[in-house]
Amino acid sequence: MMKRLSFIAVALFMAIGMFAQDEQEARTILDKTAAIVGNAGGASASFSMTTSKGNTSGTISIKGNKFMAKTSSATVWYDGTTQWTYMKSSNEVNVSTPTEAQQQSMNPYKFINLYKSGFKLSMKTVTAGWEVHMTSTDTKRTIKELYVTIDKSYHPTEIRMLNNSNWTTINVSDFKTQNYTDADFRFNSKDYPQAEVIDLR
Repeated sequence: MMKRLSFIAVALFMAIGMFAQDEQEARTILDKTAAIVGNAGGASASFSMTTSKGNTSGTISIKGNKFMAKTSSATVWYDGTTQWTYMKSSNEVNVSTPTEAQQQSMNPYKFINLYKSGFKLSMKTVTAGWEVHMTSTDTKRTIKELYVTIDKSYHPTEIRMLNNSNWTTINVSDFKTQNYTDADFRFNSKDYPQAEVIDLR
């Protein structure tokens, strides 16, 4: 009986040790990715997104927590606090304060800030590089899970996000470092003089 208990204890400690190592490796990969994606001047990329409501594609510019995304039907600016969404069809600009999930759905690099707290991490090796699995430790969070595929150059190539019970998949390509100013991530009414601005905050 004692031998059996000792074996179970050893197996348990080994499993805990392997999990801790696995989590540390995942964090190291994300740290390296964050350093590249978080270029001080900013970065740009192309993306395609699939949700339960349909598909869309476009380009995104980022700088820290700020982003500006363009699709064929809309342009979204986010300065770290406020979001402006210009809808081409209606010539309207909706002003809002987006939730964490809404930010992630428009900014595929949002996970760079998320993984540092409130998520358990694990990973596995895939053909392209690594797939990091992020699981929320807070049941109140709207984002429950994230799968991030990262290539061997530490560029994220795919992000799959579980928001409540719906999955969103974002594929990213053509990553480039850039130099942006903070003004690039704010709506400029002079560029859209005829647009109706609707404040939803």
